[in-house]
Amino acid sequence: MATVEKSIDVHVPVSSAYDQWTQFEKFPEFMEGVVAVKQLDDSHLRWVADLGGERQEWDAEIVEQEPDRVIAWRSTGGLVNNGRVAFEPIDEGTRVVVEMEYEPEGIKESVGAFLGFDEGQVEDDLERFKNLVENREVPTGAWRGEIRDGEVVEDDPTL
Repeated sequence: MATVEKSIDVHVPVSSAYDQWTQFEKFPEFMEGVVAVKQLDDSHLRWVADLGGERQEWDAEIVEQEPDRVIAWRSTGGLVNNGRVAFEPIDEGTRVVVEMEYEPEGIKESVGAFLGFDEGQVEDDLERFKNLVENREVPTGAWRGEIRDGEVVEDDPTL
């Protein structure tokens, strides 16, 4: 498995960075190569991307999501990948930390992973996310639910 770990500091509160990241269908606005992300339900996504001129599609499941802290996923079909995005408060705003693992398919992706093109791609995507979130007055939406072990956690009505 190839791995990528990158972070960026954004000058917005944790809740603003997190809320924008929960808008998965907006990912094509800052993720190069991502053609579309369709949110099927609270914890399942369908991805379409153009990676090196080749169309790739895969399904993913959000396995952990805690507001203002973390979103973690794993693929369930198609391109093999998993990862997490953490949101850490810092003096100037929020540190967004991305950790990903993926299985390179074919020689082109293996060479790209070896040469660090994937790390550069994630770094560029994070820069575009920073510009997006810092230049918007409010996030384009938010989902404040929680997911544990791939299951949406329902609020306890007795609380």
